[in-house]
Amino acid sequence: MKLIVAIIHDEDSSKITDELNKQGYSVTKLCSSGGFLRAGNTTLMIGIEDGKVDTVIGIILKNSEAREHSIKESKYNNSIMQLLIPNANKVVASGATIFVSNVEKYEKF
Repeated sequence: MKLIVAIIHDEDSSKITDELNKQGYSVTKLCSSGGFLRAGNTTLMIGIEDGKVDTVIGIILKNSEAREHSIKESKYNNSIMQLLIPNANKVVASGATIFVSNVEKYEKF
């Protein structure tokens, strides 16, 4: 058994969870925020059989998209980030960050 942890944009969370549920996958949804842009994210936790990992990842990737964010709109205005990246106006945030881990034990009550 595997645990998939997927960090996605809030804007993509409904269509991803709807598609996963439609195909019979259970999802636990957590509110989270990114450390760089400090924008709202959704973290999905999905317990899945080993052979279905690629299918679930495919659903997540098909329904998520990268987005361009303005650094001037971020919480890093007047901060060290402007010193480190003085001419950067925009940054692209990935559509999904996905981790897959082995699950030693799984129980559902």
